[in-house]
Amino acid sequence: MLNISKKIENTKAVLTLEGRLDTVTAPEMEKVIREALPGLTELILDFKKLEYISSAGLRVLLLAQKAMNRQGKMKLCRVNETIKEIFEVTGFSDILTIE
Repeated sequence: MLNISKKIENTKAVLTLEGRLDTVTAPEMEKVIREALPGLTELILDFKKLEYISSAGLRVLLLAQKAMNRQGKMKLCRVNETIKEIFEVTGFSDILTIE
């Protein structure tokens, strides 16, 4: 299960994720991002309460990063050690901005 809280102000969106970003929940996350993208120049993903991310979740992040490279910037914040390790092993830590 994944809960996504969205806060959009002008051209900045903050999405707070809680739970698991996996094969079941990735389509929902992709839909939320696609709906938020038009007009955005900054996308912030708050991962403080994200417990798990699968390859399907990584795919959604990659799509979001590619889109934001064309129109602004994307960053991930408050990423826990478990998720950071997944990003490092997969090479995503080189692609994504993680604070």
